[in-house]
Amino acid sequence: MSISALSVLVVEDHGFQRRMALRLLAELGIDRLLEAADGASALRLLRAQAEPPDVVMVDLDMPGMDGIEFIDHLAREQLARSILVVSALDAALLHTVQTMARACGLRVLDAVPKPLTKAKLFEALSTLGQTKASVEETPPDEIAPAELRQALTNGDIVPWFQPQVELSNGRVVGVEALARWCHGDGRVILPQYFMPVLEGEGLLDELTERMLAQACRWKREWDRDGLRLKLSVNVSASTLDDAGAADRYQRIVREAGVDAGEVVLELTESSLMADAARGLGVLARLRLKGFGLSIDDFGTGWSSLSQLSQVPFTELKIDQEFVAGACQQPRKRAVVEASLDLARKLGLDAVAEGVETIEDWQMLADLGCAIAQGRLIGDAVPGEELPAMLGRWRRPEY
Repeated sequence: MSISALSVLVVEDHGFQRRMALRLLAELGIDRLLEAADGASALRLLRAQAEPPDVVMVDLDMPGMDGIEFIDHLAREQLARSILVVSALDAALLHTVQTMARACGLRVLDAVPKPLTKAKLFEALSTLGQTKASVEETPPDEIAPAELRQALTNGDIVPWFQPQVELSNGRVVGVEALARWCHGDGRVILPQYFMPVLEGEGLLDELTERMLAQACRWKREWDRDGLRLKLSVNVSASTLDDAGAADRYQRIVREAGVDAGEVVLELTESSLMADAARGLGVLARLRLKGFGLSIDDFGTGWSSLSQLSQVPFTELKIDQEFVAGACQQPRKRAVVEASLDLARKLGLDAVAEGVETIEDWQMLADLGCAIAQGRLIGDAVPGEELPAMLGRWRRPEY
């Protein structure tokens, strides 16, 4: 989707700045524009629309209903497809608001500091156009559990693969398997829309095993073609309650002809909070069998250091929330730097997720990060497309 095809609502109480924003958007070719001088009138306008705009640009410091309260309304009433925060306030506060908005389920394009320029708007809005062109991100209609169960049985939920590369030389060293529902009508549905339904139906363990088996078969095929890659697969937290999980996972990789030492099982930090105490035996047995263990989304939970001290991890994945844009935000950069230092001291491999720009890449390289993945390198693709994609990959020059 091109920038010119977007629809945008500008919410700004300062008349001159609102007119300036509208003029800059028009210069970018956007003609579907709406405006409001405060949060209350913006909500009335949005509720009257047949469908939400692609982007709501909101200033935080507004009289009456401030921007933070307005964003909360947007999330609860699902009145915007995405938001773009525009403010002259402190960068740390802007980052906090972005995090809050994402936690509420909103898609946040960026936080753009004032004064606005055409270049700043173009860069922020371009990320929306690029993502819309890659995979269906519009929430599907309500998913019936029976339909999803059938999709799982039919093998319609499959792994796509996102490459992981060494920052020092650009060499592709691994892939992460990410679940995609290839719907019968041609849509590709992302996991955030169907995972909650699978969890409610108690099907996450079945999905995990199917994903591991399919991903290992693809790995074996790439191995035969001379493309040797480490494979990362996400594991359901409920695995930690099952004493037989380690044996089943070992059997799956053996039957596919894959060495467990080339498979990394990723467990999210938040899931470990509830289950690590009971699951330490399962995790220890997985390591004993040769699997790598990764703490995923590091820094987004509340017990990071506790988990690292108890669980035999081999890898730490720095969440994209901290990586993307860290080169411009000192607090994010500090989190990334501290995470990398911790990984080095604990002898863990470090993987940075969410690398989207050359500036992100350069920052990570300067900080000594070993491995990166993200949109700059490549989005997740089906297994049959991976070799061609990697053949086109070139390390960015900076």
